[in-house]
Amino acid sequence: MTWIDAVIQGILLGGLYALFACGLSLMFGVMRIINLAHGDLALLATFMVLVISQHLGLSPFAALVIVLPGAAVVGYALQYAMFNPSLRGGELSPLLATFGLSVVIGNMLLEVFSPDTHSLSAGALTTASWHITSQISISALSAVIFGAAVLVLGGLQLLLSYTQLGRAMRATADDARTAELVGINAKRVYAIATAIALATAALAGTFFGMRSSFDPTLGPSQLIFAFEAVVIGGLGSLWGTLVGGILLGVAQTVGAQAFGAEWAIVSGNVLFLLVLAFRSQGIFAAREAHQ
Repeated sequence: MTWIDAVIQGILLGGLYALFACGLSLMFGVMRIINLAHGDLALLATFMVLVISQHLGLSPFAALVIVLPGAAVVGYALQYAMFNPSLRGGELSPLLATFGLSVVIGNMLLEVFSPDTHSLSAGALTTASWHITSQISISALSAVIFGAAVLVLGGLQLLLSYTQLGRAMRATADDARTAELVGINAKRVYAIATAIALATAALAGTFFGMRSSFDPTLGPSQLIFAFEAVVIGGLGSLWGTLVGGILLGVAQTVGAQAFGAEWAIVSGNVLFLLVLAFRSQGIFAAREAHQ
């Protein structure tokens, strides 16, 4: 039963990883950008939810309603101010630009909030759980996070597959110059994609703050988990991102069950290396952003 419980907990943890990773996957699928500041931007949103909750007396869920549109606006502005100019400089320029952004955000958070740990209260969800058996239980908060991940990824898949904006994103991902010849504004499409990516990152960061304590130094580690989930599932594949997150979460919880808690992260990294060694394109590698 303990092994079954470890797998269940890993699946639920994978939902959080997939939620972190979906924005990363979307940006790569549409623009071929790997955003190295993704984890720090998600953590920035977590701290914004914390500040609004403390100063306005709102719950984190209510504060999230304010932060999500703000994150989307920041993403839209960043695309025009930083990412679009960097795209003109070749493949290395976006990496350097996002790395620099990561360093700036991380140091700014340290300066403002100090290295102290914080947490967000999810209210009754924090302790609520469903007991399946005497040895197996499901956390209500973890179930909500997993459900949100499925809804977000499913919604993005529907957006890409059945809407005019989605068709524009797919066309731009295939060939931006050709897409512009038929009237698609590639820069605007890129900005919308980045806005969506940062909004999903803000949602993931908020859930992360509810699930565990956090401090200003955790952005890079969340980026690593998100990146591993994307690579395992397949770069540019949204459903692959969900599967990749689940496999990463299960690898960590099963590894912790088998070898001890200190082996959880190592187990996930081993899975990541195995996928790179034997299927470097990922399990569900996408040829297009909508696959």
